[in-house]
Amino acid sequence: MPNLLLIDDEIKLRGLLKRILELEGYHVSEAGDAKSAIQLLEKQDIQVVVCDVKLPDAHGVELTKQLKAAFPLVEFILLTAYGTIADGVQAVKNGAFDYLTKGDDNDRIVPLVARAVEKAELQQKVKRLEEKVRQKVGFERIIGTSAVLQQAILLAQKVAQTDTTVLLLGETGTGKEVFAQAIHHESPRRDKPFVALNCSAFSREILESELFGHRAGAFTGALKDKKGLLEEAHGGTLFLDEIGEMSLDLQAKLLRLLETNSFYKVGDTKPTHVNVRFVAATNRNLRQEAEQQHFRLDLYFRLSVFEITLPALRERPSDIPLLVAHFVQLYAKKMNRSVPSISSEFLQKLAQHSWKGNIRELKNVVERAIILLPPQAELTPQELPYDIQGLHDSSVLGIVPLAELEKQHIRRVLQHTQQQKPEAARLLGIGLTTLYRKIEEYKL
Repeated sequence: MPNLLLIDDEIKLRGLLKRILELEGYHVSEAGDAKSAIQLLEKQDIQVVVCDVKLPDAHGVELTKQLKAAFPLVEFILLTAYGTIADGVQAVKNGAFDYLTKGDDNDRIVPLVARAVEKAELQQKVKRLEEKVRQKVGFERIIGTSAVLQQAILLAQKVAQTDTTVLLLGETGTGKEVFAQAIHHESPRRDKPFVALNCSAFSREILESELFGHRAGAFTGALKDKKGLLEEAHGGTLFLDEIGEMSLDLQAKLLRLLETNSFYKVGDTKPTHVNVRFVAATNRNLRQEAEQQHFRLDLYFRLSVFEITLPALRERPSDIPLLVAHFVQLYAKKMNRSVPSISSEFLQKLAQHSWKGNIRELKNVVERAIILLPPQAELTPQELPYDIQGLHDSSVLGIVPLAELEKQHIRRVLQHTQQQKPEAARLLGIGLTTLYRKIEEYKL
């Protein structure tokens, strides 16, 4: 039931309007002055305020401006016995939904309140959706309670509110892009694009074109103008992953961009101006790379204004059960599997592993375990790779030929994918032609 608030010092008129609106199905609260109205707004979830212009302690038009700033999702309808065009215009400028004259507009009040309630509820719904989306990509998405992780999160939360360039350091698989997304979505730029570019994924020429864009005819195959990722990220954040892989000449162009907020597209003679916040990441020691002249020292200083080092998974073993629970839920839902429980032995084996691939490696291990898990069974060490189980020799494994182990594993993956061979090859990490050869060899 929508909640309304009537603000009017005329008790009889207020009571009459309250009865009319309650007959329409609204819950109506009353206040005789601005002070008591503010107290009610702070305590109750009000959608629409119907307010008289002349109050004992305030002017309704100015009060609307004050309350709209404090309660932006609430809609305000102003009532006056002596309406003027100037007051009406100013009321709307101050954020009022509408402005009515008492007596002349009685027939309008009920449908007007209905429209105001509809708008207020829509605004509240949009806000809830925005908060839900922000929660999925914000710092709440980062799983773990260990002290080293919380310290990294605290630093990222502080720098997120600024426009400062951030350099994320850490081993492969520690979640640098997740941190970069969280920094963006907790920043004032959250409503603008977040664009990610892996600098190690392209050759020098393609990386330059992807980052800066090009003009038609700049090189063979450039048939039309192309916007680079810098322009795509205008107003938002550009995440440069594996920045240590960028060539020295492109580093020079990037440095100029950071200093001037402008760049030249490939084949262009006029500069393009952008407003972009930069977050970079690397698993290298850039200071050492710079000293060895493999990375520009001036660019390193420009990027490392605010450094955050993300901890390796082996430095936060207490977070492993939380991460496992998250990945089990994720892949069980994706594969339509039921995983009733996770054994303590399963978690113990994971806690003892060195995790050179960090969270990414753990994620892959959990996905593999759920594929191998019998229906409705508990996750046990049996579903883990042999190196994590600690099984390294034939006396522990039993004398089983390697080919037999491979045959059984391929059979179980094919059963899981319902004989979809391309998907099975992907999960096994082998080529499709290799899978067909194995199927024929093992007569599967």
